[in-house]
Amino acid sequence: MALATALLATAACGGSSDPGGTTSGAGRTLHVAEVVAGQFPEEQRVWQQRIAEKFKAATGADLVFETMASAADEQTKIQTSVVSSTGPDVFVVGTTLVPVAYSTGAFEVLTDEDWAAVGGRERFFAPQLAMSGPDAQNQIGVPMSMRPFGLVYNTEMFAQAGIAGPPRTWDEFVATARALNRPDQGVYGAALDYSDGFDPWKYIWTFALQSGGRLVSDDLRTSELDSPAVQDAVAQYFGLVTEHGIASPDSISWKAPQALAAFANGQAGMLAMVTPTAVPALKGSAVDGKYAFAPMPTVPFGQTAVPAGGIAAGTIVSGNDMAITQYSDNKHLALRYIELVTGEEEQAHYHEVFGDIPANQAAAATLAKDDPQVQAFIDAEETATPTSFTGAWGDVQIGLTNVVTQSLSGLANRTYDPAAVARLLAEADATVQRSLDRQRPN
Repeated sequence: MALATALLATAACGGSSDPGGTTSGAGRTLHVAEVVAGQFPEEQRVWQQRIAEKFKAATGADLVFETMASAADEQTKIQTSVVSSTGPDVFVVGTTLVPVAYSTGAFEVLTDEDWAAVGGRERFFAPQLAMSGPDAQNQIGVPMSMRPFGLVYNTEMFAQAGIAGPPRTWDEFVATARALNRPDQGVYGAALDYSDGFDPWKYIWTFALQSGGRLVSDDLRTSELDSPAVQDAVAQYFGLVTEHGIASPDSISWKAPQALAAFANGQAGMLAMVTPTAVPALKGSAVDGKYAFAPMPTVPFGQTAVPAGGIAAGTIVSGNDMAITQYSDNKHLALRYIELVTGEEEQAHYHEVFGDIPANQAAAATLAKDDPQVQAFIDAEETATPTSFTGAWGDVQIGLTNVVTQSLSGLANRTYDPAAVARLLAEADATVQRSLDRQRPN
């Protein structure tokens, strides 16, 4: 991607003249950029005001938030900020965007002293730190929230069908969904969201890794999007509706909120690829008190255990990280802000507002004592596997999303064209390979 390549030279121009900032923040302003919380925009505004007040009391400095509409808008903002050496002091980025941000060379690589200033690495869940940088010595991201993907299921439907518990393999997932299917009543075994901009590629990633495939080679040199393993993963994902028929035909046009609404209305027995942010939406719904969370299946189709070369990947390492720009003159204040929002009190409050699991281990453990839903996602985090740490990852996501988008019309009729899928994967593979080649060190 252009952001991951062309900006390397200009990034070096933004170094701070006062890397440590000042001890007192009086008269200074810290700028933080983050994507708007689509489901909770008003709650986000109130949260930002609360943090600004606490930050002012603690440092004497003002805190100003800038919100962007999407991850794509955030990438554009990062690009313009890097080129101009002006803009937000801190960017809040999704974990899969950290490699793209790192590849610009425009963000502070955190020292041991920096980590100590924000509470120490031990404050955070280890899997989350796997996406902070390419290795432990080159980390730019501090985990702010943890959003592992899991499975939510209707416990009442399970009991009525005599199903003991959530599926552990994808074959069990399909069998369970079939047992719950009542299409004549408008009820299906699962809810899916093929038109969502984020979830489809994660299914393909999951199926490929569990079976022993990769989207990018482990040495980050070769794209494998047109490999048999990825082609099989796409076929398995599409097969959930074309072969198994376990979801409503309407799910082809659904995005994540619509799939969640179908589950909340009692129209689906299971919903995979769901994060803790679903909890607020399920409160007061038709299934309130009738659902539970569990890790997603980690055993691929046709297997009873993870095969040799496979990875028991139940979720990507997911959540938000905070990164400090090199051009910032407020590094000290940026570290104070990060320490504040990752402390136990504020992490617990953030969970209460948005549903995300605290990245702070102590805060998460305290919540889990009284909330089995939190514990279920902590269990899911144990299956978290980092995506490839490369600036080309944005092209991987875009390429796989395009494969699904271009197949929607066929999927609506419970079919698809394997030859067209193979062609789209080959095109995406070529794009990703070019990105990988551009980033390869000389």
